[in-house]
Amino acid sequence: MFRLLLISFVAGSTALANHGIPGARASRSNVQNVAAQPFTTTKSEKIFGEAKDLMPGGVSSPVRAFNSVGGEPVVFDRVKGAYAWDVDDNKYIDYVGTWGPAIIGHADDTVLDALRNALEKGTSFGAPSLLENVLAEMVIDAVPSVEMVRFTNSGTEACMGVLRLMRAYTGREKIIKFEGCYHGHADSFLVQAGSGVATLGLPDSPGVPKGATSGTLCAKYNDLASVEALFEANKDEIAGVILEPVVGNSGFIVPDKEFLQGLRDLTTKHGAVLVFDEVMTGFRIAYGGAQEHWGITPDLTTMGKVIGGGLPVGAYGGKREIMEVVAPAGPMYQAGTLSGNPLAMTAGIETLKALKQPGMYEKLDKLTGRLINGILDAAREAGHEVCGGHISGMFGFFFCKGPVKSFADATASDTAKFARWHRAMLEKGIYLAPSQYEAGFMSCAHTEEDIDATIAAAKEVFATL
Repeated sequence: MFRLLLISFVAGSTALANHGIPGARASRSNVQNVAAQPFTTTKSEKIFGEAKDLMPGGVSSPVRAFNSVGGEPVVFDRVKGAYAWDVDDNKYIDYVGTWGPAIIGHADDTVLDALRNALEKGTSFGAPSLLENVLAEMVIDAVPSVEMVRFTNSGTEACMGVLRLMRAYTGREKIIKFEGCYHGHADSFLVQAGSGVATLGLPDSPGVPKGATSGTLCAKYNDLASVEALFEANKDEIAGVILEPVVGNSGFIVPDKEFLQGLRDLTTKHGAVLVFDEVMTGFRIAYGGAQEHWGITPDLTTMGKVIGGGLPVGAYGGKREIMEVVAPAGPMYQAGTLSGNPLAMTAGIETLKALKQPGMYEKLDKLTGRLINGILDAAREAGHEVCGGHISGMFGFFFCKGPVKSFADATASDTAKFARWHRAMLEKGIYLAPSQYEAGFMSCAHTEEDIDATIAAAKEVFATL
């Protein structure tokens, strides 16, 4: 099996190498050639077939398996700018962006140059480095709630740390999360968690003991009364409230600002901690994240994705008095061998530098608005009920009349129709998240021509559904 896998990989790589890897600044003619060649997935099917014998479901993260949209996933070979190529050399305009981090485009030349220099110094230190200070200062300067920050290796790890910190700081055990909000795969959070759990049709996960979730209370998103009821029923027992300040793990769902302000007021009133999980929204919908966008400051924030520039990273931060509970400054233990990895810090620093350039977020907002409005208009012209929207470079839509204000509303979407839409768009060279319950992401590397091509493809596909 290993020999077969090796042969197929070498043969595929040799053939694909002959095509070369396009530069960061793809020409307009390149953009127009998306999906111009016949769509074939022979090599993807072979490699994925071998993968299923080597890894559970053939993937390293469940949503990648395409289970909710049917068919088998395409296997990526390379990415650059706004584009991805699979092992069969099909080219795609990519609106997944490695699930959010590729906000300035895949394999940005400036980031790659910095990483090459960093590689010469070593891939991991396991000791303090100046790079941690630099990225920490950038995060603290940008994010309103953050006065101190702790780096981790993933968003899940950051949420695990902040969960323990909420409890350590308040001396209470119960937390409130929201139906459909995903905060990583830690046991305490896998309760009505949306995202991959919803995609797979699993209400929770087997293997999570009752004791791990007994302190997790669930409220309805955009429903402040449901939160008030939980506080009243659990007086002086709730350590904190955690939520996505714009939901991306039940599809794209926007909160009412009054809801967020109500949470800020409630947590303050009850001596609980308010946590914004900005792993997805941080540095994406604004440089200072959702809290800058909404003008509402939580006590703690989790981050990831963009701050690693495409490398594995996570972080949590907040008020100094709370963060100083974290070891070694305080008694709450949390650690990580690769935390603060110099390569991840380097990629994050260069990505944030790029995002500080004038006009970056204005470009994201303009392109994303054109894209989602074009898709929605095309769907309605073809007679489909849809709703959706965007904030800056994050977007989504549902196959239902809407509005969608919570996970319960999202489940009214026609997921079978979404699956047909997704496959047809894939075959036209448009790579979208393979689940109705995931947001999409724009990058600064996308062009007006990419948007035109995507809307044109959408019109053709909607006419066939």
